[in-house]
Amino acid sequence: MNDQTYIYLLVAALTIYAIRALPLTLIQKEINNTFIRSFLYYVPYVTLAVMAFPAIITATNNISSGVTAFLAAIVVAWIDGNLFKVAVASCIAVYLTELIL
Repeated sequence: MNDQTYIYLLVAALTIYAIRALPLTLIQKEINNTFIRSFLYYVPYVTLAVMAFPAIITATNNISSGVTAFLAAIVVAWIDGNLFKVAVASCIAVYLTELIL
């Protein structure tokens, strides 16, 4: 590794440390604002959804089968909520869509 790599690693480490340490040191009181509390509550869910959605759509040979699987997963999750059933319904939706196309 050259010297520039160490500089990149140092900058990345300082950035990650600043992102994690500054809120702990700057915010001393409990957050009472309901908007900010609800915003912070939903950040992990939104982040996971934003990372997973493109992978769901592009995981198959055809984008239409990915969209079909996503819609099937939403419907089954809304009706039942069982993760195994959602996964099976998505797989069946991809299989049928790929079979038709």
